[in-house]
Amino acid sequence: MTVISILLATLAAGIGSVWLAAALMGLGMPGPSGAGAGRAGAEHLLSLAAGALLATAFMHLLPEAFESAAGPKPLFATLLVSVVFFFLLDKAELWHHGHEHHHGEHAHHHAHEEQAHEHHEHEHVRHGHAAPSRAGAWAVLAGDSVHCFGDGVLIASAFVADLRLGLVAAVAVLAHEVPHHIGDLAVLRQTSGSRRAAVAKVSLAGAVTPLGGLVGWWLVERLQSLLPFLLVVAASSFVYVALADLIPQLQKRLGGRDTFVQVLWLGLGILLVAVVGQLFHGAH
Repeated sequence: MTVISILLATLAAGIGSVWLAAALMGLGMPGPSGAGAGRAGAEHLLSLAAGALLATAFMHLLPEAFESAAGPKPLFATLLVSVVFFFLLDKAELWHHGHEHHHGEHAHHHAHEEQAHEHHEHEHVRHGHAAPSRAGAWAVLAGDSVHCFGDGVLIASAFVADLRLGLVAAVAVLAHEVPHHIGDLAVLRQTSGSRRAAVAKVSLAGAVTPLGGLVGWWLVERLQSLLPFLLVVAASSFVYVALADLIPQLQKRLGGRDTFVQVLWLGLGILLVAVVGQLFHGAH
């Protein structure tokens, strides 16, 4: 039963988030230009995802870990090391993209000058990086695949601890991945020129999530003593992504109405996780 739940949840979080992102792009929410209603829709999704990730970490994963037999000191040490690790990982990724962009600029300095304005418009589609070449697009997919594999392991860890925890973690991952997959799809459409091809490629990366779920289930089932620490690692990844990645994109001067709407979507993300957890707990 647990492995079936893991497979279904990781499929929904991995591939379902890609299809939901494609559907939202089809409705004209966030587009490559990032203007108007599209930018507003993207920011709403970012707020929702941030709320869901923070709620999952602080209301479910961390309490479950600290209720275990593991002492608070090693768990807090794991939390600290994990946050620093994700920071270093993020720095390495930013360095890689900056290095790649620098050499790409030098190699193509005299080509496509008439497209310079268009490239400037699209250069901040995902994490503020320039639109990649075809090779760069495959690098984006490779990075997404590794990220999705990690998501699968984290979801599996939560499911092994408690089915309710697993469902809540899957919802949080889904909410987090939708705005990121929107960025992936926008970037890949610039290189493939086909919406279907972009959706198919990102779906393949999302399909790695169930693989991570199976590997995570197999490992955690045999290493039960490590489960509290895996839950802390999962929580730290959610907290880091929310505070270092999502919320900074929302930190800008806004009017009173826009600020209220932003906070409302953040609260909806928290409420979504709370309601899903409560409903699932009541059903069991």
